[in-house]
Amino acid sequence: MAARDFASLLFGLLLLFHTWGALAVVEVNMEDRVEVFRGYTAQITCMFTSDDGVGGVIIQWLYVTPSGERKRIYYQDTTMKVVDRGTLFTDRMSVNGTGATGEVVLTISNVQLTDELEFICLIKGLTDGVAEGRTNLKVFETPDRPTIDGVQTGISVNEEAPSKIGACEVKNGYPKPNVTWYRNNTPLHSTPGVVNIVPSTTTESSHLYSVRSELSMKVEKEDKDAQFYCEVSYFVPGETRMTETKRINITVYYPSTALSVWVESPKGKIKEGDSIELHCHGNGNTPSSVISIKHAQDDTTWDTSMLVLPNVTRLNSGVYQCSSLDTDTFEELSGNTTVFVNYLDPAALLPADTIEVAQGEELMATCNALSSLQTHTVWLKNGEEVSKSHSLNLKDVTFDTAGTYVCVVTVPEIEGMETSAMLSVHVQGPPEIVGPVNMKMDESFDSTVDLKCRFRGFPAPSVTWTTSDGKVLKTPSLKETEDGVESVVSVKVSSDITAFCNASNVYGAAAVTFNIKATIHTTTPATTTISSITVKAETAIPPKKVKKEGRGVIIAVVIICILLLAILGSVLYFLYKKGKICGRSGKQDLTKEKSNKDNIVVEMKSDNTEEAVLLGVNGEKQPPSDQ
Repeated sequence: MAARDFASLLFGLLLLFHTWGALAVVEVNMEDRVEVFRGYTAQITCMFTSDDGVGGVIIQWLYVTPSGERKRIYYQDTTMKVVDRGTLFTDRMSVNGTGATGEVVLTISNVQLTDELEFICLIKGLTDGVAEGRTNLKVFETPDRPTIDGVQTGISVNEEAPSKIGACEVKNGYPKPNVTWYRNNTPLHSTPGVVNIVPSTTTESSHLYSVRSELSMKVEKEDKDAQFYCEVSYFVPGETRMTETKRINITVYYPSTALSVWVESPKGKIKEGDSIELHCHGNGNTPSSVISIKHAQDDTTWDTSMLVLPNVTRLNSGVYQCSSLDTDTFEELSGNTTVFVNYLDPAALLPADTIEVAQGEELMATCNALSSLQTHTVWLKNGEEVSKSHSLNLKDVTFDTAGTYVCVVTVPEIEGMETSAMLSVHVQGPPEIVGPVNMKMDESFDSTVDLKCRFRGFPAPSVTWTTSDGKVLKTPSLKETEDGVESVVSVKVSSDITAFCNASNVYGAAAVTFNIKATIHTTTPATTTISSITVKAETAIPPKKVKKEGRGVIIAVVIICILLLAILGSVLYFLYKKGKICGRSGKQDLTKEKSNKDNIVVEMKSDNTEEAVLLGVNGEKQPPSDQ
């Protein structure tokens, strides 16, 4: 403190000397303002000159409070440098330079909004006068990105006062940001009765500014497509920057001046069976409009702006009127459109459904369908085209002509629009065999075979089955085909058979012959010999199977053999009486013949074995001694 009192005394003496004598001049140069972002470091430079040089000067830094009071924060002379305690900047400031170069710099770190003050650099010379310089410190903070909120409800052009469009807001800026409203890139300004812009500013606890701006205006129909947004301008060190909000649209309600009604679907021509979607809309969009659609022909009315008519017919054709009533202004509008439903009646055949024609004659039929559009007709049989006209003309018909013909009528202008009808053609004539006339068949003995025959002809022939011995076969099946009949009968093969399939109608008759040969099968190709009769066997079955399956034939053969043996015995007896047989006595031979009379045998020979099997009349094997 003694040093400071001494310096003050010395300073007072210098001022007194300056007053009495011819004083030298001191000059100080400083920037008008120093700009810095909040939280950054600010440097304020003080440059000075003196006629007597810069040595031995006293340097002081001061700031001016918002109330105008000057407060010192730093003192320096040739002997000391002192930072004043208890000020806003005690812990955040420093001064660089001794003054010997004529320049000192005040540095303030972590600049805050409260640091935005006027700073004074005071220079006092020992023999010179006193001079000071001033610099304003400006602090800046970039605001948050601005936001915009538009009204969610619609705005009517009939509103007399301006209606709220939306509000823009930008927060935490310093200095205070500026907000400007735009409509389609054109700035808006307050105009009484038309445009009203109301800004408001809020100072946050951080001393930053938040700005809100509300826009109200009287809307017009053109505003339905307008884009509204805000532009925010704010200051930063050395420049001014700008940012924009997103664009918003508003819903504008305006009355209609005309109505339109049209078919939304289907596109193009309409046919019966389609679903029609009718739309009715005005060129306005006021919610107070009530829209209805009416069918002018039958006065049916629907209270809707979109009408769906499913599965339409030609009766749905006509004029449809659309009406709109504004419940606010009671103005009424109307519009109409004409709907035509194209039709295609079912195909009509002449003759209808079925036609009968005799062989060799000419077939004529026509097919027509009434339509609202040009039609195209084709005739098909079995999927193949036979005629491209509405008339079907076939000359010299045969059974091949018979069948089902399909007449297809289409409308080329509309896809999927067609109708069809079927005509059954019967060709009159006697039965005609389908397949071979005479059939030869080899079948296993005692088996069952199905015989089938088919005939063409109309009327459908009646069928009977007979055999060569005049027997009528029973329970045949009969099935009518498209051009005739088909019959099947089951026959059991117990011997060779000749069967006849007989067909007849009013125009004639025909028959198919089946020659069936019964065969017996053994294990391998073998020959069975019964006296002088031989039967061929070709299928693998055991020898005893012959006895079981061919017992009737074997019995007949055995009886014949017995008769032959009886005749042979008579001949031998006669020769014996005549003495023509030598080496045996007549009594012994007669006894031999008598003893063997009841033991007639059949010899079975096989190509694959040397063994001979002798069978008795009852089919049993004989012992070797008897052989």
